Amino acid sequence: MKKVLLVEDEGLLARMYTEKLSQAGLKIITAIEAELGLELAKRERPDLIILDILLPKENGIFFLQKLREDPKIASIPVLAFSNYDDPTTKKQAFSLGIIDYLIKTNYTPNEMVEKVKKCLK
Repeated sequence: MKKVLLVEDEGLLARMYTEKLSQAGLKIITAIEAELGLELAKRERPDLIILDILLPKENGIFFLQKLREDPKIASIPVLAFSNYDDPTTKKQAFSLGIIDYLIKTNYTPNEMVEKVKKCLK
C-alpha cells in the first residue's frame, strides 16, 4: 500500500482528502503544519507528499527547503496543492523540485485522487 503524507491546515479539507485518498487504497498520514510534516516525513518515509503552501507558522516553501536539505527525505516527491496562486511562489516551489503546483479550486476531489494516483505510478 502506497503511503501519502498530506500537509494541510484546513481540517475540513484534510478530513475530506484523507477519506477520498483512503478509499482509493492509499495510506494517509496528515500534518497541520510544516514542522510536524517534516517530522512525519522522516519517520514515515511516504511515497508522496501533498503540500499546502499556506500553513500556520512556517509555509510550504520553508517545508520544501528543509525537506531538500535532508538527504534521508530529499528525494520524496512533492505535489503542491494550494489556493495561493502567486507566480513567484510557484517558481520557488518548482525550483525546489515539486512535481506540480495544483490550485485547489481547479480540481474536484475525484480529479485530485486521479492526479495523486498518476504521481504514484
